[in-house]
Amino acid sequence: MKLKNIAKIVALSGISVLAAGNAGAQFKQASVSEMESTFRSIPDSQKIAVYWYWMSDNISKEGVVKDLQAMKRVGINRVQIGNIGSNDIAYGKVKFYSPEWWEVLHTALKTAGDLGIEVGIFNSPGWSQSGGPWVKPNQAMRYLAESRTTVTGGKLLKIQLPEVGKEAQDVKVLAFPDLETPTAFKAQQEIGSAKTIDFHSDKPATVRSITFECKGSMFLNTAALYAKIGNEYKFVRNITLDRRNAELNVGFVPFAPIAASVPETTSSDFRLVFNGDEDKFKSIKLSENPVVDSYAEKTLEKMWQTPHPFWYDYMWKPSSECSDPKLVMKTDQVIDLTGNFKDGTLTWNAPKGKWVILRTAMRPTGTTNAPATPEATGYETDKMSAKHIAAHFDAFLGEIMRRIPAQDRKTFKIVVEDSYETGGQNWTDEMIPAFKKRYGYDPVPFIPTFYGYVVNSEDQSDRFLWDVRRLIADMVSYEYVGGLRKISNEHGLTTWLECYGHWGFPGEFLQYGGQSDEIAGEFWSAGDLGDIENRIASSCGHIYGKRRVWAESFTCGGPDFSRYPGEMKQRGDKFFAEGINNTLYHLYIQQPDDKAPGINAPFGNEFNRLNTWFSQLDVFNKYIKRCNYMLQQGYYVADVAYYIGEDAPKMTGIRNPEIPQGYSYDFINAEVIEKSGRVENGQLAIDGGMKYRVLVLPPQKTMRPEFLAKLQKLVNDGLVIIGPKPEKSPSLQGYPEADRKVAEIATEMWGGDKFFNRVIQYGKGKVYPQASIEEVMADMQVVPDFKSNDPTLPLTFLHRSLPDADVYFVANQGDKPISFNGAFRAAGRTPELWDPQTAEVRVLPQFTRLSKTVEVPMKLQPLESAFIVFRNANGQSGATATTTAVNYPDKKVLATVSTPWTVAFEQGKGGPESRQTFSTLTDWSKNADSKIKYFSGHAIYTNSFKVSKLPEGETYIDLGKVMVMAKVKINGQEVGGVWTPPYRLNITKFLKKGVNTVEVDVVNNWRNRLIGEKNMPESERFTHQSFTYLNKDSELQESGLIGPVEIQNYSYELKK
Repeated sequence: MKLKNIAKIVALSGISVLAAGNAGAQFKQASVSEMESTFRSIPDSQKIAVYWYWMSDNISKEGVVKDLQAMKRVGINRVQIGNIGSNDIAYGKVKFYSPEWWEVLHTALKTAGDLGIEVGIFNSPGWSQSGGPWVKPNQAMRYLAESRTTVTGGKLLKIQLPEVGKEAQDVKVLAFPDLETPTAFKAQQEIGSAKTIDFHSDKPATVRSITFECKGSMFLNTAALYAKIGNEYKFVRNITLDRRNAELNVGFVPFAPIAASVPETTSSDFRLVFNGDEDKFKSIKLSENPVVDSYAEKTLEKMWQTPHPFWYDYMWKPSSECSDPKLVMKTDQVIDLTGNFKDGTLTWNAPKGKWVILRTAMRPTGTTNAPATPEATGYETDKMSAKHIAAHFDAFLGEIMRRIPAQDRKTFKIVVEDSYETGGQNWTDEMIPAFKKRYGYDPVPFIPTFYGYVVNSEDQSDRFLWDVRRLIADMVSYEYVGGLRKISNEHGLTTWLECYGHWGFPGEFLQYGGQSDEIAGEFWSAGDLGDIENRIASSCGHIYGKRRVWAESFTCGGPDFSRYPGEMKQRGDKFFAEGINNTLYHLYIQQPDDKAPGINAPFGNEFNRLNTWFSQLDVFNKYIKRCNYMLQQGYYVADVAYYIGEDAPKMTGIRNPEIPQGYSYDFINAEVIEKSGRVENGQLAIDGGMKYRVLVLPPQKTMRPEFLAKLQKLVNDGLVIIGPKPEKSPSLQGYPEADRKVAEIATEMWGGDKFFNRVIQYGKGKVYPQASIEEVMADMQVVPDFKSNDPTLPLTFLHRSLPDADVYFVANQGDKPISFNGAFRAAGRTPELWDPQTAEVRVLPQFTRLSKTVEVPMKLQPLESAFIVFRNANGQSGATATTTAVNYPDKKVLATVSTPWTVAFEQGKGGPESRQTFSTLTDWSKNADSKIKYFSGHAIYTNSFKVSKLPEGETYIDLGKVMVMAKVKINGQEVGGVWTPPYRLNITKFLKKGVNTVEVDVVNNWRNRLIGEKNMPESERFTHQSFTYLNKDSELQESGLIGPVEIQNYSYELKK
């Protein structure tokens, strides 16, 4: 059967629509006692997921069964399947949509259901975004293209208009007067061969624009324009020349012209000075006609060229206006001739004069779903049409639901949308009626601005294009994300979305994520990817009432088989402290057979069953699950909300003024504030439970009057805001009355321009035109939420609040142990330490209660993290815990295991066949025996130690250092595993008086074996992989049990 198409899910007359099921969400909160019980014994049901890539057709039925069974053993309980293609990896035989592919998918879904593993499927082949070979050109992402014809009027015209291009759908045919003034300026040097080009005219002329036509090769450059005034050249303006990325996902016209508006300057001579490549242009035109500055960028024809567009990157300075009205087209001069156009021919009785005939049509942007295998590749679906998204769902996920019986896909629950990487579009089927409904005016007379023509004025042209971009962002949110959610929900599925885009993201990140059931950020094992993605995801989750905020975690770009959980912890903790509370590993690649280390890729850490340390991943998973669980409890505590403004596209917010140490924040958007913002006890409260003490406005001069009116009410009701006085609306909607309204409200709230007040009392609230967060918090007598007595320490934190507890996550981001006094804003409560590595809970007896905080002496080992949980307690401020006990008592060494160790290396991995004796603990990679030096796999160390009597307190085995993971048995009983400092396990209940045996199962990475084999003859090689960055000279990695190994006792008691 055909899945039902859906209608539009939102009226486009406003932006105050919250995602269904999220507005006003209130979480069922566990008590602190329930939370402690779950923390100690984290349930298998606590979600942890993995991207499961089926790579380049290398899949098998046997392989998917083994993969899922291995995941189950280590605690992975959700997989998200991506059908990925990569030319870096040799293609297999199981082609997408082949009978064999369907058999593998059926097997995977049935096996997952039998094992209780949830399944998500990427909603198209490739990881970005929503497309495939079933998408027709008229369902694809499209842009408004054109062809132009110049005609002379005063007669009946019947002319064939040039085609716009392949697969074009006509939209409008327009005519308007040709106001072009032939340029009088001639270049005095050959364009493309000189860094300085002089332009000369025989008589002075007024220049208003400069346009660069690009050759078709990539570049990043700047140029400065000067005009000769009198006897010297004076600076006019700088111009950024950026066409460094020709991919379609950052612009559907890769080498679009670069247009710059120039302040009216009259001269006979101009000079252009390049600061870089000068040979990238076919022509450079100085003109007396105005041009819409950066029109290619403002229409999304060219988008930001790198993965991280920051808050200000889609915002432009106002252009200078043209003083000559004869050079500016008026809306009433634009004639709609669409009714006169048929079968490519225009029939028109044209008035006298020269006219431009503009034939406009939608064309596919050309972007395809990627990276997908060839047979799975096609156009990306229109992101501004819920109808086309529903058809796409029907063609792919709908086909899966039809072919595979419901009883064999019972845990297929999630539709996956990875990060947006498919570029912009600026038109869709219903664009004109949607625009009219939203803004109340006709966009058709302003269509020439898409191609640089100024209509009415530079200001009005920019305002129109602002409206276009904002509408695109709204439609991408509601029609695409909301549309996919709706059709998915109708079929018993939920959506999972990374709420940002690295390449050509056309949306507004908060609104975009708000329309999905689940949201996610991402972070890499190194570099800056993650530095904005996770905060924007957690902000979205907080303001839209989503309890879980996922992150695609620990991805990388090589080297292969070299990273390990201990190395990943620092980044994981960093983003836990930014609000991530559900982990999805990147990456598990489907292993079709047992050839180790198996199929791998140029990207992603190898979370798969053939990796050496995968069998011990359950130890790391328990840490991750405990952190995830704790960070999902209660409500995030943030003092500051940074308003992101209404400009689009927008992929992140801005912190100006900067957030000081000890305070937390979220980004927030207009949609949420307008829909549910209210004041409770002087704080900004929103549906979903979040509250903020201060709202910070961004550094800009525009604001819609509707939003400013909402802000006025909030401040009047008691809200404190920081930010500059708005001056006008950014939109053409309601112009010019909207500007008058903005000025009126702003003057009432901020006061007139003649006086500057540090703070203005308005109603019950306050307006700070310009102030630091520290100043405002001091005025409000709000102390930092968490503060160390040493601000230089590499600490990060996050606070969540429950009715009967305050939960702080505190992490040492450095590689050295640290000691400090932490002041927590948990007045009157009593601290406990909950260790997420061991699940141990103990009271911290040493603390001081102050009037607004509790001060707690703390110590953290390198990269160590802890939950400091404050329970309700009766106590007076100024009181100190009445005990001589300390929070971190010194260790007492009961024994040092320094006798020789017996080491048995895993067989079949190229290591020694017989047991080895290590008189001292050493790094395998430094061993003279090449079988040990290049060994990768497990090795079991055995030894014994003697305890003369069983001590009081808690006893631990400390392994000193392990590379990279280990599991320990004492007296034949499994104790647990270690993977990060401190490499320590509690053995109190396993210890016996007299001789105790210890067995340490150590595992390292594949790296050393892969390097070693590059120096070995083929006959001695046994590894198989599909991609490598390593070579025979790559550095070996420290491996094994490094030690020293101690039996330690601590004089504290754990809560039982």
